[in-house]
Amino acid sequence: MIVGALSRYKDWLKEAEDDLGSAKCLLEGGHYSKSCFHSHQAAEKAVKALLIRCCGRYEEMHSVVGLFKLATESLEVPQAVFEAANRLDRHYIPSRYPNAWPSGAPHERYSKRDAEEAMEDARTILAFVKEKIG
Repeated sequence: MIVGALSRYKDWLKEAEDDLGSAKCLLEGGHYSKSCFHSHQAAEKAVKALLIRCCGRYEEMHSVVGLFKLATESLEVPQAVFEAANRLDRHYIPSRYPNAWPSGAPHERYSKRDAEEAMEDARTILAFVKEKIG
C-alpha cells in the first residue's frame, strides 16, 4: 500500500456517509434491495476508514464482519456492532445478483422493513466508527 493512502480515512468515511444517504433515497423510492446494498456499502467503507485510521492498514475484503475482526486486533468491538455487521453482510451478494436466488429478481425479494433494518444497522456501525475515529 502506498503510504499516502493511510491519510485517506476521511475520504472513506465521507463516502460511507454518502452511501447511507443513497440508501435512504433508494428506500424512499421503493428500491429496497438496492437500499440494503448501499447500507452494506456504507458500513463496509466506514470500517475501512476505521482500519486505516486506528490500525494503519487497508484491506480489500468486502465482509463487514471480517473487517471488524481485523479491527479487534487494536480495539474492542461490541457484540451489538458485530451483529449489525453480520446482518449487513447478508445483503452483499443477494441484493444484486439473480443467481443468488433459485428464481426471481433480487428486487422482488426485499421489503421496506428489510431496507429500514439495514439502514439502522449501517447507522449503528457509522456511529461506532465515528466514536472511535474521533
